[in-house]
Amino acid sequence: MGRQLVMAASARSNGRDTSQGKLRIGDDWNAICIIALSQSNPLKAVAEFVENSIDAGAKIVKIIRGKQNGKSFLKVIDNGEGIPRDPEGLPNFKYVATHICDSIKRQLGAAGKQGIQGEFGIGLLSFWTVGESLSLISSGSDGKSHEMLMSKGVPNYSVRRTRRLVADSGTELTISPLLPGIRGFSGEKLQAYLAAELRDRIRKSGVEIQIVDRHARTEYRVEPRAFSGQLLHNLPIVSTRFGEVSVECYLSDQSADRCVGLYRAGTRVLPDVTEIEALRHSPWQQGYLQGIIDAPFLNLSPGTRLGVIQDERLEALLQVLPHLEAELESIIAQQQRAAEEKANLSTLKAIQRAFREAMLSLPEEDYDWFDIRKPAAGRRKIGAPLRGGALSDSSENPAGSEANDQPEEREQQVEFFERAGPLYSARISPASTTVSVGKPKTFRALVRDRAGRSIDSDLDYTWYLADGGGRVEDPACEIARFQAPEDPQLVKLALRVRQAELEVEAEALITVTDSLLPESPHLSEQRGLPEYTFEKRPGELWRSQYDEENNLIVVNNGHRDFVYASRSKAIKLRYICRLFAKELVQHNFPGCTADYLLERMIELLLYTEEYL
Repeated sequence: MGRQLVMAASARSNGRDTSQGKLRIGDDWNAICIIALSQSNPLKAVAEFVENSIDAGAKIVKIIRGKQNGKSFLKVIDNGEGIPRDPEGLPNFKYVATHICDSIKRQLGAAGKQGIQGEFGIGLLSFWTVGESLSLISSGSDGKSHEMLMSKGVPNYSVRRTRRLVADSGTELTISPLLPGIRGFSGEKLQAYLAAELRDRIRKSGVEIQIVDRHARTEYRVEPRAFSGQLLHNLPIVSTRFGEVSVECYLSDQSADRCVGLYRAGTRVLPDVTEIEALRHSPWQQGYLQGIIDAPFLNLSPGTRLGVIQDERLEALLQVLPHLEAELESIIAQQQRAAEEKANLSTLKAIQRAFREAMLSLPEEDYDWFDIRKPAAGRRKIGAPLRGGALSDSSENPAGSEANDQPEEREQQVEFFERAGPLYSARISPASTTVSVGKPKTFRALVRDRAGRSIDSDLDYTWYLADGGGRVEDPACEIARFQAPEDPQLVKLALRVRQAELEVEAEALITVTDSLLPESPHLSEQRGLPEYTFEKRPGELWRSQYDEENNLIVVNNGHRDFVYASRSKAIKLRYICRLFAKELVQHNFPGCTADYLLERMIELLLYTEEYL
């Protein structure tokens, strides 16, 4: 009381209405309860128990999840140095229980011991978020075991001798019963979490972590998390005035699940660096990168041990990252270009294959401007890039390309994997056509195995009319001749193919008409299926154009329809296919009416999109 009066008089004499004092805990037990319940993630609490074992020099850590006397438990056993001993050679449980927020590991770190992670002295209290009671067993210098018992919500602890046998070194921690809300976390989940959370700590310390899940009757070994993708070498060195930053990044295909974690001295503190507002930008948000940024000088949030303090150390890290980010963005841009070229090549192959298959189902005389057995004019070598990144596909042999084979090539021995397998499917070419009344039309059987290879031998053919009039000539041959009736009608031509015990069927629809069909104009120069490229013209309304000189279809990838279709690979593929059909029909039927062009385009798309 007298001291307070002196302080007040001194303040008044200096002309200041102020007072000074020192902060202190008003209720020690209430503070302990707040600290104990600050860890909301039970998996993180288990990770801290394992880290205590690693800090104690353990080389083997065994985690057991089981049930005893009707109570679920979690046990962590290690062969480390055990609990530090007091002057009498006994485990110093009293120090552990009475020095909360005063970690002995911080003192060891200050003394120069490396690899120590704990610094707050509150990790053991995390058991409150895992179970109801904690048992900690360690041996003394006399070789006898001693046990400390603590209970959730109880301020007292007890230490006793126990007959439990433990090794001369190491500890055995048991939490039981587990809280109802976390009894479900399995050994598999714990393995995945520890593999990511303690990735570099496991690698650097060489500790072996075993998990025995007696509920599931399985055992797991925790291996440091392995990232997928390509490890990026020669990244810029990241260094601050507080120390160097270790960066390990892997480049993969884009995925929303890919992220880079923030670590401190090998322990994960943030699963995704974008949880820091200043890092919510590319390249961290693009989904191409995964890996770690390890800054051992960061200050952690003491309560949850997740996240970092927004202080000058984090600011120093953020200031040196832009150079690394620029390099990573450059690498990702190259990846995007490569992925786009790969996608364009895949799209081109799919479209060309679909058009080739469609040609087998459509009347050859109507679509003979598709000379798919010829290479495209001006075709580049395999893999040569086009303007928009699409690649040439001259290596792909079109369906029905027997005519391409040279005599000497046919005489070469056929490899085993090139031989056709057993009968799988049959088709009639064309599968849909129009024939004038009383006129003939030839049809061909296309027989294939499961892999799509043509079958030419040991086949029995049977052609017949399933519906409608007319007649079939040469009904037992590969190529049959149909004679149309004298009356207009829709005829269904059927084919049955047998190979030993295997049998397949196919059908074709024939429109027999007495109307005069417009003759298809033919180009003087027949070309193979074109390729495509991109040209970005967002301010123009055209969707595609045909470059006759290079046999290229130029797609406007700045058009709103292309942007809309690009949301899905399947929609984008169909959109480009329809542009192909539009350009090819328009170019190869010059001078025809709009109705005729639309009819041809619908017909072509119907048989093409089936094979996309």
